[in-house]
Amino acid sequence: MPESLHPVTDLPHTASGKLQKVRRRELLRTEILGPASAGFSQEYGILAERDAHVAQRRSLISSAVSTICAMATEEHGERVPPDPSKLTWRELAVARSLDPARARAESRAQRYLDAAVELVNSDSGREFTVQEVVERSGQSLRGFYQYFAGKHELLLALFEESVRSTAAHLQQVTAEEDAPLDRLHRFAVEYYRLCRPLPADRSPTTGPRPAAMADFAQQLLTSHPREAARAFEPVVSQLEELLDAAAAANVIRRDLRHPRIAGVVLQAIMFNAFATTISGSSSESDGDGAEGLWELLLLGIGTGAAA
Repeated sequence: MPESLHPVTDLPHTASGKLQKVRRRELLRTEILGPASAGFSQEYGILAERDAHVAQRRSLISSAVSTICAMATEEHGERVPPDPSKLTWRELAVARSLDPARARAESRAQRYLDAAVELVNSDSGREFTVQEVVERSGQSLRGFYQYFAGKHELLLALFEESVRSTAAHLQQVTAEEDAPLDRLHRFAVEYYRLCRPLPADRSPTTGPRPAAMADFAQQLLTSHPREAARAFEPVVSQLEELLDAAAAANVIRRDLRHPRIAGVVLQAIMFNAFATTISGSSSESDGDGAEGLWELLLLGIGTGAAA
């Protein structure tokens, strides 16, 4: 074998092990048979060129997808596609092929979520099965497991959607107030109203029943605290901003740790329905529970006389 040609060291570093073996055989064939193996060499060259072309296309598509995802922005909790004028023709072509598939996937997943909401609001409450969700959605069980790992993940998706919807509503109503303390007050009273259990003969206009979501939230906080923290983030961050503004306006204490206080306030409001059960009193005898809870949160139970 010529000294200038070595079947191992002359191979490209990027070649796979399989291609290395083929190349070794080709080099030996060339040395032994001479020009008779030229046809094999030509075929091998065509295959190698094709594989390189496919790898290059995959790399370009991957790069385009990464660019599109990086350029997309978040607005009101929803992903907003990048400006088409800022994309190359290749990135735009990839985006056009991905958007319909993404829209179909979102539509199918939403049908499972809508079916779950109907079941949560029915008499069975949270005690439904995955099969019931599949049947009500009119889709397949196989399709369900393409989007959700199981019932827990489906309920988590419902809870996250409920929290995001609540955060958007609270953002809207608090923006109607001008003063920082008024915005904080409006947040507490409105969130209390949203979390209050509905009468048995009434169904929510949108989303699952508050009682069912409060029940799942309690389970989530106990068994899956990281998932719970991530799910509550939209409401927690909004309340922290209101607390920051109120402290800056010197209408609440400035020495409070707002992340901690936000958790205390949200806990007191969300699970306030248990207060009447624990005390043995009726919800009707409490008068306006929202305002009473707000005064307790704002003023505490002390008179200020004791130091």
